[in-house]
Amino acid sequence: MHYVEQGEGMPVVLCHGFPHLWFSWHRQISALALAGYRVIAPDMRGMGQTEAPSEPSAYDIDHITGDLLGLLNHIDVERAVFAGLDFGAFAIYDLALRHPERVIALIGLENPAAPHNPDEPPLTEYRRMAQEHFLHIEYFRVPPRADEELAAQPRRFLHKVFHTLSGAGNYFDVFNYPPGTAYIDAMAEPPPLPWPWLSELELEYFVSEYSRSGFTGGLNWYRSFDLKWAQRKPFEGVQSAVPAYFLGSEHDVDLEGFHGEDPIGLMRAIFVDLRAVRMIPGAGHMVQLEASDAVNAVLLDYLQDIQRRL
Repeated sequence: MHYVEQGEGMPVVLCHGFPHLWFSWHRQISALALAGYRVIAPDMRGMGQTEAPSEPSAYDIDHITGDLLGLLNHIDVERAVFAGLDFGAFAIYDLALRHPERVIALIGLENPAAPHNPDEPPLTEYRRMAQEHFLHIEYFRVPPRADEELAAQPRRFLHKVFHTLSGAGNYFDVFNYPPGTAYIDAMAEPPPLPWPWLSELELEYFVSEYSRSGFTGGLNWYRSFDLKWAQRKPFEGVQSAVPAYFLGSEHDVDLEGFHGEDPIGLMRAIFVDLRAVRMIPGAGHMVQLEASDAVNAVLLDYLQDIQRRL
């Protein structure tokens, strides 16, 4: 596992999703470190410079939780605050349910609870949805098409998907395309860089890393959905006492379309000590980059509250 570390003080582990990297947090790392925290930002399993097993079974909850526990042990930290967005949020929720003794508190960004339909495996549910229109989860499900098409055009894919997931884009426009469309073709053409929140050099870091690693590791997080679904079943109805905080944004695709009518209620049903919920106006799923100053301010406020209550 590759990780970046800066600062001293209460440890804070920042966990990213797909198609992200530790670098997605680069504006948070220095801000939190300067405020007196020890910040650790790993490349999550399968992405960046962390190893990328080829089999989806290597991306189940046991492996991902083991990665985070191994990271804590490696840096000689007994307990840490964990913040996560997208797949990183699901990873820290699973960790908190299974190993609460290693979690001081958790901060979820955008995704308030791991998606879980108790009646049907998620890939089956998404496959049915994808019979009506394009859906990226179904496109990612079966290798090697997505792996090859994204690897052939990493810059075009990342340029497009970052804009599509931002507050300036609209992911749901891809639903206008029929099943079988390539994801790259279903997304609108983005404006040229630089954007107010992303420079050409910043995009190039993501492009260079995914050009080297390929996308299979990240896609395996989707392909292991059913494995995770089965592993979460024993935790249905289980409530956690780990202190929790949530930070969302006004135009987040997951909050709008993938967490039901009451997404915060889903999180509160699991993490009963949900202490604060904040929403950032205007931003989308790329919130750490789109609204970096606002995100930093909220994270610092949450961390100060956590320290006061220790």
